[in-house]
Amino acid sequence: MKRIIHPVAGAIAILTIATFWFSTVLTELFGSKELVTAVKTTIPWGFLLLIPALVTAGASGFVLSKGRRVGLIATKLRRMPLIATKGLLVLIPSALFLASKARAAEFDSVLHSVQALELAAGAANIFLLGLNMRDGLRMKGWLRRRPA
Repeated sequence: MKRIIHPVAGAIAILTIATFWFSTVLTELFGSKELVTAVKTTIPWGFLLLIPALVTAGASGFVLSKGRRVGLIATKLRRMPLIATKGLLVLIPSALFLASKARAAEFDSVLHSVQALELAAGAANIFLLGLNMRDGLRMKGWLRRRPA
C-alpha cells in the first residue's frame, strides 16, 4: 500500500502546483480582472488538497526509504527541505496575500511584484518535484539512467 500511496500523493502534489502555476499565468496574460480575482481567491482553497498530498508524499517517502540515505534516496531527501521551505515561507503567504489584494481589487505594483516572486518560487518547486519524480521512477526501474 505504501508503494502506491507515495507516487499517487506525489503526483497529486505536483499536478496541483502546476495547475496553480499555469492557471495564474494564463489568467494574468489573457484573463479579465474578474477571472484573475477568481483564480487568486480559489488557489488558497487548493491548499486543502495540496498540503495533505505533500505531507503524505513526504511521510511515505521517509517510510519507504527505511533509513537509507544514499544514492537517489539521499538526493530526493536533500531536495525536500528546499521544497518545503519555499512552500511555507514564500508560496503559501504569497497566495494568501495575492488573494487578499485581488479580493480588494488592488491590482498594483505590489501585487505584481509578489506575483512574480510566487511564480518564480512555484516554477522552482515544480522543477524540484519533477526531479524527485524522475528519480523515483529511476529507483523503480521505470526510467533508465543515462550513461555518463
